[in-house]
Amino acid sequence: MFDGEFVSLDVIHAMDVVRVPKPIKVIDLPSGGAAFLMECLDIHGLSKYSAKLGEQLARLHLLNAELEEKAKHGEKFVGRSQYYKYVDKFGFYTDTCCGYLKQNNTWKDTWLELYARKIDLQMELLNKNYRNNEARELWSQLIPKLSKFFEGLEIKPALIHGDLWGGNVGETSSEPVIFDPASYYGHSEFDLSISKMFGGFGSSFFDSYHKLIPQAEGFRKRVDLYKLFHYLNHWNHFGSGYEGSTLSTLRTVLQYVYP
Repeated sequence: MFDGEFVSLDVIHAMDVVRVPKPIKVIDLPSGGAAFLMECLDIHGLSKYSAKLGEQLARLHLLNAELEEKAKHGEKFVGRSQYYKYVDKFGFYTDTCCGYLKQNNTWKDTWLELYARKIDLQMELLNKNYRNNEARELWSQLIPKLSKFFEGLEIKPALIHGDLWGGNVGETSSEPVIFDPASYYGHSEFDLSISKMFGGFGSSFFDSYHKLIPQAEGFRKRVDLYKLFHYLNHWNHFGSGYEGSTLSTLRTVLQYVYP
């Protein structure tokens, strides 16, 4: 679990856009388990730097496209981290954990392939632990219509945090900080889904973000689609208290494609 978080922090740190605790080392403990050493920061709740974080998150999401343009013009990134480069696929250098559940981040050519696989894995786990036939049936109806959420949209891989809820952001006395990532290269809008689910982000955060990345057509519907991953993940972590939210979200997104 810590190995994926280490690489996630290392990659975000290499981009030099938004502050993260610098990872130092993962240590296997003699008694079992592991410890994760990282930079110690004096972090408080996000407040003063909410708008700044929105701007920095947007810049992080835009950076890979900027690196593509630089690469096309032959620009070299001498002295930079091995991770500071253009990535043309969706996935990540290693598997990560969202919570304690492992995510398969094997590279895919399209975002649709990667996201569908992430939901499939959550559904498999849900079926194993809870055998909820309704969730499985609703998902089977949605699968052939997933492409409708992305019609007319060009999605380029963006480095995302992956679990950007209010408990994973904060600020020091001088800047915003994000931590506990489950990163991969995916659709930038995915990061905004969980940020809208549990609070912790003021309007200044979203306003600042969308000044740099305006909402594309269908944005709100896709955010609902991306909330599905997080509700499933919470159901698999915490139990049937999230059953209602998950099924409701499935029905909502189905209505978008089966009006």
